[in-house]
Formats: sequence, C-alpha cells, structure tokens
Amino acid sequence: MKVVHMTEERPTEGELGQGRVRVAVIEDHPLYRVSVERVLAEADFVELGAVVDSVARFHVHRQPPGSVVLLDLGLPGVAGAAAVLEVCELGHHVLVVSAQAEPEVVLGAIAAGARGFLSKDVDADELLIAIKTVAGGGAYVSAVVAGMIMKDNADRPAVSAEAELSPREEQVLRLVAAGERDVDIALILGIGVRTVRGYLDRIRDKTGERRRPGLVKEAIRRGLIGEAGPRRGGRK
Repeated sequence: MKVVHMTEERPTEGELGQGRVRVAVIEDHPLYRVSVERVLAEADFVELGAVVDSVARFHVHRQPPGSVVLLDLGLPGVAGAAAVLEVCELGHHVLVVSAQAEPEVVLGAIAAGARGFLSKDVDADELLIAIKTVAGGGAYVSAVVAGMIMKDNADRPAVSAEAELSPREEQVLRLVAAGERDVDIALILGIGVRTVRGYLDRIRDKTGERRRPGLVKEAIRRGLIGEAGPRRGGRK
C-alpha cells in the first residue's frame, strides 16, 4: 500500500525562506522525544523549536505561529483531541505522531484540526516527508493508519460504498479531510458558503456520514487524500 498524502505548492507561514520549516515537538516519552529531536536536528530543512513534554510547557516557549508541531496524544494534562485543538488554536499545523492509531482516535484528532497522523512506528524518511507536506498546506495520513481506517470500514453497506460523488463533491470532501472549515472551502473554490453547505448536504445523503469525522473517514476510504487538492489561489 502506498503512503497517502495530499500536497499543495503554496508555502505557508510555517515554511521559511530557502525551504526551511519551523518544527516543534510535544512528546512525553523521554527516549522517543530524544530520538525525534535527533532526526529533526539532522534535517537541513528544519528549524527546530520547542521540544517539550506537555501542552502547558509548550505554551511557555511561545513557538512562532505557523510552525509544524509534532504532537503525541497520550500527554500529561491536556491530551488527545483536546491537545490538538489547543495547539491548532495557537496558529500551528499539528502533525500527530501517536501509538494510539485506532480509527476513532485518528478521526477525532483530524476533526479537532490535525493536518496529519502518523503511527509511532514510522521511519525517519516518512516523518520528514509528512512534515514537508503539512508545512506546504497539505494533509498526510500514513499508509498504516489509512489501512486501519479502511479495514474498519469493511462492513459498510454496499449502497453507501458505491455512492458516486461528482467532481465538485469530491473536491469539497477532500478539503473537509484536510481540516478546512466551510468558509475556507468556499474561499478556496471561489463559491459561496451556502453552496459549500449544499454540497456537504448532498455528500452526507450519498455517503450516510453525518458528522465531520465520518466524512474524513469516507475521504480516506475513497483515496481522496492521495490526490492533489485544488490551489488556494484565492486565499491571502
């Protein structure tokens, strides 16, 4: 199975000049934290920032907004999807790296704003590819994690699995999976927010998925995260 990821060429504020990317780490396991820090320190495109063991300590470091933050979910204090949400609200791009890779955990993290999800058995090369993808405005889900979600989806009713989406509905679903809000999807596609919500209603009717995490799961099942997303030419 190939790694599934979505990339875009437009740089974000997390990407520095000459292809450098600001990266921070929130990981409470000392040995794993040191290993990740070593990998990042040796990557020539990474500007390493805060390396801490909790969201509370991360706040103290005042990491510049727009950084890619590698985030474990099993943290002391604020943890799980709540940790994802809190770091995203600080203006960062969250890439979850966690031993917890059950479908509901993955979907909860993405629904909270995570731009990517890797299991902790990921190798250094894939970790760096995921960082570059997220820094460039894309989403990244490792093959192992995507495979678990697809396997969990095996018992879906055939009628839902075979529901056909229009090209525009696929674009909207892909952007939902990338963590975009309705208003951002409208801006990216150059359409109104009401039109976006109309597409979402049709997608929900066709797939049977009513909530955002379910839509993310559907996008992964259909392989949409593995396709190039539309350019964000309308965003400033």
